[in-house]
Amino acid sequence: MSATEKEYDPQTLLIDADDTLWENNIYFERAIANFISFLNHHEYSAEQVREVLNDVERECIVNHGYGLQSFAHALAQTFERLSVEPLTTGLKRTIHGFAHAIAEHPVEFLPRVPETLQYLAARHHLILLTKGAIAEQSGKVERSGIKDYFSAIEIVAEKNTETYCDVISKYNLAADSTWMIGNSPRSDINPALAAGINAVFIPHEGTWILEHEEVAVAQPPCRLLVVEKFESLSEHF
Repeated sequence: MSATEKEYDPQTLLIDADDTLWENNIYFERAIANFISFLNHHEYSAEQVREVLNDVERECIVNHGYGLQSFAHALAQTFERLSVEPLTTGLKRTIHGFAHAIAEHPVEFLPRVPETLQYLAARHHLILLTKGAIAEQSGKVERSGIKDYFSAIEIVAEKNTETYCDVISKYNLAADSTWMIGNSPRSDINPALAAGINAVFIPHEGTWILEHEEVAVAQPPCRLLVVEKFESLSEHF
């Protein structure tokens, strides 16, 4: 895309937040490591405990959605399934503490995110599209100081094809000039392409295992762009 096209051909960029703009899953991974160490299971390996936790998390997402409360429930339920000792009030408090310690972390941007958002916002129409608990996600957006770069903030319960279709309809977006930008094949890339818009995949080595999926092949006229870093967006938009 040439400089002239950048100036006179504005796009709509739907941008993910967690692990696209700032670090997120690394804190959950640290909490999980602390939980597995605390559980200290004598028959299950750490990998086996993690597999049980993954299954429990899938169940908790259905019942509690995403976010720290759901994660805390998953840790406690995993303990109940695997431990020979009962889950006392004290133990539950300790286990929930692994989850809620995540909330204490400040927003940690990925490299050059604020500068890149400033560049993009001057040329394009930006909408933040993230999933999770409304209070948690809106709190991170407020603390991040980047809210003004976006014309709208959408915090949704799930990011599937239906969600993307709803957002496209709500903002009357033109499919050929709309892009979803994110790190998750399952939530950011594949459902966006299925909804008929373009996508930019920015891989993150710490992407949550439940977000892993093979990246779909873009069917024309949809386009798929893969970049290594968020700051690389300024070279394409």
